[in-house]
Amino acid sequence: MENSKEDQLSVAIISGDMDKIMAVMIISLAAAAMDTKVKLFFSFWAIGALRDPKKKAKGKNFISKMFGMMLPKGRNKLKLSKFNMMGMGPAMMKGLMKQQGVMSLDEMFKQAGELGVEITVCEMTMNLMGFKKEEIIDYPHLRYAGAGTFVADAGESSMQWMV
Repeated sequence: MENSKEDQLSVAIISGDMDKIMAVMIISLAAAAMDTKVKLFFSFWAIGALRDPKKKAKGKNFISKMFGMMLPKGRNKLKLSKFNMMGMGPAMMKGLMKQQGVMSLDEMFKQAGELGVEITVCEMTMNLMGFKKEEIIDYPHLRYAGAGTFVADAGESSMQWMV
């Protein structure tokens, strides 16, 4: 039987930690630069990285507003999984990245868009947490779908991960 898997990387991202999302983006950029198709599925806490700090959504109920206040609003507000140090850890990491010539998360997302990396936002999670499409970042290859879409993408992929 012939292997029908595509040269494709599918990653389910549920963590909202800066270092984990950064690792996903670095690996995704490397794969995309090697002409591997990359599909990222953002769910649960990871959706905070996709919130645009300049956008506001109207018509939210109390619970949705609370989730909005408790979760980071954008990738530049994410915490580190270890050594967060009351918020100083991310600033130190960003300083080291700049010093070492490592792209920022903003630059990584921009390059991912240019390389055709697809981002799917989990609709179920958005509904649970009360997020709306109008508060999500502008990204050229963005779609909204459920877990079944990720499972189908992962089934076609030669590589699947979950972070």
